[in-house]
Amino acid sequence: MNVLLWILQVALALLYLAGGSYKTFKFDELANHMRALSRGGWRVLGVLEMVGAVLLVVPAATMRMPVLTPLAAAALALETLGLAGLYARYSLKLAATNPLVWAVAMGLLAAFVAYGRYALRPLA
Repeated sequence: MNVLLWILQVALALLYLAGGSYKTFKFDELANHMRALSRGGWRVLGVLEMVGAVLLVVPAATMRMPVLTPLAAAALALETLGLAGLYARYSLKLAATNPLVWAVAMGLLAAFVAYGRYALRPLA
């Protein structure tokens, strides 16, 4: 179980880091597709995702304040599932290119990591 959680943590960290940097630095491309949030709103979400991505791996790997890992995973799960609700208001078409599909999948995986690190296989 520990190996699975580590694989998920690293994969989610890379995905959230990429998504967060896209939301933060490539706003003009994002604004053409989704006008639900302002520029500042997308930047806040992007920074939250990038910080969460770092906290998914670094505290657990260094064993310094490992409690931050499940907290970051839970925060990312809540943020992503909330964002999925926002995406659902604009498109319910189930396709691999729909951000709703990816947001739900990543949110559920982040929730599983939070639960796994908190209850199933704690780090400390």
